This record gives sequence, structure tokens and C-alpha cells, in this order.
Amino acid sequence: MVFDILTLFPEMFFGPFDQSIIKRAVDKNLVKINYHNLREWAVDERGSVDDKPYGGGIGMLLRVEPVYQALQTIKSSRVVLLDARGETFSQKKAQEYSKLDQITLICGHYEGVDERIKEHLVDESISIGNYVLTGGEIPSMVIIDAVTRLIPSVLTKPEATEIESFSSHQNLEPSRHFEYPQYTRPEEFNGWKVPQVLLSGNHKEIEKWRKTNS
Repeated sequence: MVFDILTLFPEMFFGPFDQSIIKRAVDKNLVKINYHNLREWAVDERGSVDDKPYGGGIGMLLRVEPVYQALQTIKSSRVVLLDARGETFSQKKAQEYSKLDQITLICGHYEGVDERIKEHLVDESISIGNYVLTGGEIPSMVIIDAVTRLIPSVLTKPEATEIESFSSHQNLEPSRHFEYPQYTRPEEFNGWKVPQVLLSGNHKEIEKWRKTNS
């Protein structure tokens, strides 16, 4: 799986992706992450990639030309713009993305992007929630994290992604299903006890309890 990230701030990704599961996936060549600085396709020698909106308004917009030129170079099968007005990201969407060979994530910034980018250059716009962030870098990290763990062989135990929150299970809609509560040692702490059924060794009753509490 190849992730191409088009961003003004590639350095933001180095810390989060240099640890844990993402790093192991990269080291095992299951995932490749390419960082593309949008200023490489700037419209002038000053590195300009944005401009004031027509009709007036607060803030600046990413211009269409740098994004167009960048996508001509990257050549991706799926292009996604991270944008507050986009479709809300979900586990279902993460599962869809995990089956792709390549995806390009465009990190919006400033006040937004020229609407022609959405109309002509991307396959879809995605938001990670009903709030506004300073840019699309953190949403890109969220998507890559959510997608990477679903790629075969990334997790040591493949079944870890089969029964979990927001996944389709037990004929429930993904958005309504949450994983059952889980406990580990000690059996009692501060008077707080592990449910007795989980200590019983009765797998049929344990499974029943888990279904009831999902």
C-alpha cells in the first residue's frame, strides 16, 4: 500500500509515523509513505501556493495550479482531499481504502482550497469530524493509521480487526457496534471486580456475555 501525502508541512508526519505499528509496517515493506511538499509546484520563485479569494473574504485559499501539477507527477488511483466539508471518515471507509494499492491525500490548509480542486482534481473529500483544524495533516495521520492496521500482515493477530468497535458484526450497522468491555489482572482492585462470568472458563457463557455487552 502506498500513501502519497501532498502537504505544506511534511515534517509534521515524521514523529507520529516513526513509532509503533506504522513504523513496523513501513519496515516490513507493507506500507510506503511518500511526502510531497506542495511548494515544489509553487507558482512563483517565492514559493506561493495560495491567494486571496475572489469576492473578498478572510484568509487565503490554496490555488488550483500547484495541486494540478503535483497530481500530474504523483499519478494516483485514488485522490482524497482532507476538508471540513467532506464526507465523515468511518471504519467502513477505512476498510474500503485498505483494499487499494495507492491513495493520495491532499492536506488542505489556510481558509480552504479553490473549489475547482474539489470539482475536477479529487475523487472525494473527507472530514474526520464536525470541527475545524488548522490543516489536513492531522486528519491524514488519522486516516493512514486507521487504514494501515487493516492491511493484511500488519497486525500480528489478524483477528484483532474482525471483532472491534465500528466494525460490521452480529448484523449490526458499523456505526452502532462497539466492542465488548475487556479486563485483565488483577481480578480485584480497590474493590472493583472483574465480572465473574469471565473467570468461569465457560466459553459459551462468556461469548453470550460479550454479545450482550457489545
